[in-house]
Amino acid sequence: MYKAVADVEVLDKGFDEAVAELRARPADVVVAAGSNGAFLRQQLDVPVVLVKVGGFDVMRALGRARGVATRIALVTYGDVPDEVQQFDRLFGLGIVQRAYTTEEDARDVVRELKALGTEAVVAPGLVADLADEAGMVGVFLYSQDAVREALDDAIEMARIGRIELAKRERLNTVLGQLTDGVVAVDLKECIDTVNPAMAKFLGAPAEALLGRPLSEVAPELSLRHTLRDARDEPEQIHRHGNRTLVASRMPILEQGRLTGAVLTCQDAVSIHRVDRHLRARQAPREAQARYELGHLIGTSAAVVSAKARAEHCARSQATVLITGESGTGKELLAQGIHNAGSRRRQPFVAINCAAFPESLLEGELFGHEEGAFTGARRGGRAGLFEAAHTGTIFLDEVGEMPVSLQTRLLRVLQEREIVRIGATEPIPIDVRVIAATHRDLKAQVAGGGFRNDLYYRLNILGLSLPPLRERLQDLPLLFAHLLDKVSSRVGLSPAPLEAVWPDLLALGGAYGWPGNVRELENIVERLVVHGSELSGGREALRALVPEWFESAPAPSLSDQRRAADLRHVHEVLAACGGDRTLACERLGISRTTLWRRLQEDS
Repeated sequence: MYKAVADVEVLDKGFDEAVAELRARPADVVVAAGSNGAFLRQQLDVPVVLVKVGGFDVMRALGRARGVATRIALVTYGDVPDEVQQFDRLFGLGIVQRAYTTEEDARDVVRELKALGTEAVVAPGLVADLADEAGMVGVFLYSQDAVREALDDAIEMARIGRIELAKRERLNTVLGQLTDGVVAVDLKECIDTVNPAMAKFLGAPAEALLGRPLSEVAPELSLRHTLRDARDEPEQIHRHGNRTLVASRMPILEQGRLTGAVLTCQDAVSIHRVDRHLRARQAPREAQARYELGHLIGTSAAVVSAKARAEHCARSQATVLITGESGTGKELLAQGIHNAGSRRRQPFVAINCAAFPESLLEGELFGHEEGAFTGARRGGRAGLFEAAHTGTIFLDEVGEMPVSLQTRLLRVLQEREIVRIGATEPIPIDVRVIAATHRDLKAQVAGGGFRNDLYYRLNILGLSLPPLRERLQDLPLLFAHLLDKVSSRVGLSPAPLEAVWPDLLALGGAYGWPGNVRELENIVERLVVHGSELSGGREALRALVPEWFESAPAPSLSDQRRAADLRHVHEVLAACGGDRTLACERLGISRTTLWRRLQEDS
């Protein structure tokens, strides 16, 4: 009747022989009775279901014995059931009752019963067989119903065991795929589960770790406090061997009862690798450098020298300070250095420090936590230093940075970490800094407008770009390059400019180019857009590019007054050590007015 649900095999062996057979051919569940069952439970790791004897089984067996004998004994494994004793006293059956626990006990009981003149012995299999051998009638105590009930229990236990085994195998498969190390312990802190990643961290195979106290294997990763306090301990840093591990501990509670604890570990190196990957993916798409060093056009000695030094800078990770007038191509050079170096595949993030007031510039550079100030973005916001992680940040017009932020920038350069506005925990960053300015930073240092220590932190590798007026031999190349670039961008032919090409070079060569290459590109675009008006030759050029034909005007009275006012502002700011708040108080103006006046001087 069990063929459809289970493979039931009868093993007619006892004690050591049965143990040897079951170890050679393990079963899901073993069904046994009496001393055999107790012995097998002690010797085997598999579940053993004992055949249970009920009062009805005893009465039925005694009834069978009464049919063949008058002097009957009842022998049970362990204590005689109370209900049998009560039944014997109530009806005066006069049944001899004995119990045994070992095979030797069983033999002694049989010898005693034989001596007492017992004719039939109701008992489990071992004693019944011994009674037969002694010349008495052995009556098997267990009924078919009792055996059937035990088999039903065994089959259900095997079914549940298979389900639990499947769950455990699935869990082990999942744990085996994790890169995080996982180890679980029991209430004595002995390891009962460990995945391959944790075994690798602990430096021993899983088989050698199971059953050992975790504190013995790795004292620094102990779970004793977790077992004692039954509370979580997240993200603690530990050094184990040559690894730095981030460990989290938590108690295991089953139906509200503490049954163990679990430890998960992550390799700090792996965390850092993932962090770099995430930061790189979160970086703005536009955070890429478009220009190469080859885009710096020119054959003049100054340009050739600047490109050669830039190539040397690209081989290093040191901070670079690029100086030069506005429009000379400082950002192009910065992008070229980035693309020629080892960080070329990482973000290139640029910010103009003069484009933001102090309060906004701080948030742009360092980011902020949620709720750090009114209007702060929910969830916080990463700053540009974080966006540039593993890449390059370009700080254009760094000379315009307020002194208070210069202090924070100095810390970034020294410690390689930033702290968001409203946060307390620093965030490590790996960023190369390239700064640029059109100002004389040494003069600013002397006047108190720029930190001396920051200047030397920035000016490790120095580069200078010459103004266009000092490399006019590059003008024909620049004209031709920009003409192609602008014509492609606006979709117009550069052909009309051919008629005035000699005039372009002559007039451009005599011009002072205060806006440098940026101004040149703007003039070229103007000429391409209005190319149809150039048939008038030089007079047409006068109309389109009047600045080429104007002499430098003498400064007006208002210009002189404005210049004197700016000098006074700088003198007061220097006297205040760069403290803009104090300078505003002495000047009697607002911070916004001070910021605007300083921008007019840039």
